[in-house]
Amino acid sequence: MSTTQSERLRGLLEPLVSAKDLDLEEIEVSRAGRRRMLRIIVDSDEGVELDACAELSRAISDKLDETDAMGDEEYVLEVSSPGADRPLTEHRHYVRATGRLVKLLSNEGGELVARIIGVDDEGLDLEVPGVKGRKPTARRVEFGEIAKARVEIEFNRKDKKEEEA
Repeated sequence: MSTTQSERLRGLLEPLVSAKDLDLEEIEVSRAGRRRMLRIIVDSDEGVELDACAELSRAISDKLDETDAMGDEEYVLEVSSPGADRPLTEHRHYVRATGRLVKLLSNEGGELVARIIGVDDEGLDLEVPGVKGRKPTARRVEFGEIAKARVEIEFNRKDKKEEEA
């Protein structure tokens, strides 16, 4: 997708997304056979429910029908939340991942798997799990040291509601 089209779509759709108290994370236009696929990724601090995606999809579809932002070609519109293993690229992504296990790749190529305990403007406070019965250790990582970061999916971790019960 051209930068101009991306900027135009972002300018057109961001107010609709913001009106629903959501963040517009990504806009992607790709080909799916003869049709184009317009994928809109949205998120919020509380996550995104299916009903919110459906409601936003209708609003976006109406707005796109009013304009020529997608041209005359057919397209398929998909509005969804980011996947559980999406990359962490913005400060708000790290804040939303507080309490979660993440895999960090440093600029030097080192890898670290740890739980985010806290986030501030400069970096992350982490808890590195202990190995072979050892206690977890605290570690600080500055944002400037991080080349890539991604949430690790945990199948056996209790969620906050279970821990409070």
